[in-house]
Amino acid sequence: MENKIDFLAIGDITTDAFIRIEDASVHCNIDNTNCEICMRFGDKIPYESVEILRAVGNSPNASVSAARLGLKAAIITHIGNDLNGKECIETLQSEHVATAYVSTQDGKLTNYHYVLWYETDRTILIKHTEFEYILPKITTAPAWIYLSSLGSNSLPYHHEISAYLKAHPETKLAFQPGTFQMKLGTETLKELYAQTHVFFCNVEEAERILNIPSKEPTLSRAEWVKILMQKIHALGPKIVSITDGPAGAYASDGITMWYMPIYPDIAPPRERTGAGDAYASTFTAALALSKSVSEALAWGPINSMNVVQHIGAQKGLLSREKLEEYITKAPTEYKAKVI
Repeated sequence: MENKIDFLAIGDITTDAFIRIEDASVHCNIDNTNCEICMRFGDKIPYESVEILRAVGNSPNASVSAARLGLKAAIITHIGNDLNGKECIETLQSEHVATAYVSTQDGKLTNYHYVLWYETDRTILIKHTEFEYILPKITTAPAWIYLSSLGSNSLPYHHEISAYLKAHPETKLAFQPGTFQMKLGTETLKELYAQTHVFFCNVEEAERILNIPSKEPTLSRAEWVKILMQKIHALGPKIVSITDGPAGAYASDGITMWYMPIYPDIAPPRERTGAGDAYASTFTAALALSKSVSEALAWGPINSMNVVQHIGAQKGLLSREKLEEYITKAPTEYKAKVI
């Protein structure tokens, strides 16, 4: 860890057990929201397959993404002193992610989640271990910190990270908030928002973060996203990017706003876990590689497109060479448009 780190991810790590099910159904409200997956109660339900994926989670996924794109990547995370944790570390190391800052805590179990994979989407059964979050002594300030999902007992840890960033203004922060970080609210994390260089979420998450209702019927989707980005900029982030699923992605540097369509799927999506992580981490990696915001906006959707062709969040992450090959082969309409 003597050399400077380009990309230091901070966030929880887990193992995902992907259970492929077929004997189920999905029921939604009339407006196609609040969908529920249904299976027979009190019965034996067959499953098609199970696949165990180690060292996943928003921040681990991001660290692997950055490493494959050629950055010197490392991670700060917490594991238990168990076989699951050891295998997570081995997986990260095999992906050339430095693990010197991983904390192993006795008497704790490394996170393990069950993913019910049905059709092209998933429902995740989660259980977060309450680790004692500790920010290790970082020998050399990294170029970027990428912060994402942490457990519900991590508020003091966020203050530690904020204090570190204040003491090291040369380090830029990419913030992709997880569920608990959204629940904390923008006022509780106001210092962190103020220190954020680039911020990521989707449209629905932006509405939740800002505590505002869905868009007014008189506004177009693009007009609504512009309003959301402006409101998030007001919290402090210099660059804001909001994704809108198959409808594309948006980004703003506070002066110019861009829209980017999705990169055309090379085949029907197989499974959508990790598409958002792939987008946000690739966008950040592009900035770390001195790309412009509009160039970063073109990089992100390509990794998302390839990730959904595979099971889990990491198998489809691309090398820089392969990603740039997709850029050169992109259709003419695949370009950032100023809005």
